[in-house]
Amino acid sequence: MRLADACTIHTGYTARGRLEPTTVGGVLAIQLRDISPDGLVDPERLTRVQLEDLADRYFVRAGDVVFRSRGERNTASALDERLREPALAVLPLMVLRPNRNVVTPAYLAWAINQPPAQRHFDIAARGTNIRMIPRSSLDDLELDVPDIETQERIVVIDALAERERELTQLAAETRRKMMSLILVERASRMRPKTRQERTSK
Repeated sequence: MRLADACTIHTGYTARGRLEPTTVGGVLAIQLRDISPDGLVDPERLTRVQLEDLADRYFVRAGDVVFRSRGERNTASALDERLREPALAVLPLMVLRPNRNVVTPAYLAWAINQPPAQRHFDIAARGTNIRMIPRSSLDDLELDVPDIETQERIVVIDALAERERELTQLAAETRRKMMSLILVERASRMRPKTRQERTSK
């Protein structure tokens, strides 16, 4: 299924200059820098900007997906229920609003982040100095879209696999630190005693 058939796609808001944060009023804004390396958006860390008369198509809500159309990582992030109010998506972010009868937000983001879709973007971005994914490439992206129940199962299994990877990495790091401490202690025991240590007994 083409991505354009699974969701509506809008470009983000084009900022004419630097967006100045405000502490009074304004709207929440999601910019490229607000997406963590692992693809998460924390609404608590978003800034407010003072802008008016903005079209609704530039705003994202819980259940929408944002796509990074520029940079080394052209990945998608699903926005969850922690986003309690609409937020302005700023270019180079693109807004993907999934047809919930066809695809879930979490599965849509997962599918876009998988190697087949990333290879599609690699071809589209080839030959440019600044890696940028054109809208036409996003529209034409082909995705495997199973039934909703299967989508939900895939997302759960993927989350469990990621958690297992994190725990395995944590266990390996803990073992490394423990071994380092053991070796330091052994090295301390095996070193020759100084004259002061020998005469102090």
